[in-house]
Amino acid sequence: MNDAREVVVLRYGHRPGRDDRMTTHVGLTARALGADRVIFPDNAGQSAETIRGVTDRFGGPFAVELRDDQKAFVGNWEGVVVHLTMYGERVQDVEGDVREAVGLDEPDVVGEASPPRDLLVVVGGEKVPWALYERADFNVGVTNQPHSEVAGLAVFLDRLFDGAELDREWADADRRVVPEATGKTVVDAEEGPAEEGPAEEGPAEGNGDGVEGAGEAADRD
Repeated sequence: MNDAREVVVLRYGHRPGRDDRMTTHVGLTARALGADRVIFPDNAGQSAETIRGVTDRFGGPFAVELRDDQKAFVGNWEGVVVHLTMYGERVQDVEGDVREAVGLDEPDVVGEASPPRDLLVVVGGEKVPWALYERADFNVGVTNQPHSEVAGLAVFLDRLFDGAELDREWADADRRVVPEATGKTVVDAEEGPAEEGPAEEGPAEGNGDGVEGAGEAADRD
């Protein structure tokens, strides 16, 4: 979404069978709310394929990677690392510092904003090692209450981009959803109306897994 910096979401840990749906939704949320790439553990291939299918249908750019070196990847990251955890500092207290650290702040009094830096947002799955808390530049909590890591990621990304991600334009989409007060309408991205009515479950319903093949794949997680 950003020309000068990359925002990457890393799902730290994945338990096949138990975490499939949650890992999928981490990727869907990362894509929909402005991240450029998501990284899954190498045992989360089904979730990766679902995200790729949604991107093929609804547009990008958005990349999905599977890696078996998550600990090393975090340790070697050269930009800013944010770890989302219920034990972290309140997001409303540190969002300005995070935005400044990655160069998303407003220009200062002399007209210069901070230089852009890449951002890695780490979302824990199974137990997160203490070393990650120490490695992170920011340990950030959304509400400091038990809740879904997907909800925490959504709130953080929206605060990071200050809502600008909601107006993003998607490239190379096959179809798009038409916003409307009532009904569910999906149109061909180039040829105009393709489908209308309640035949499909779209991203706004169910669990937000997309439509057609992508949704069915996510439902099998």
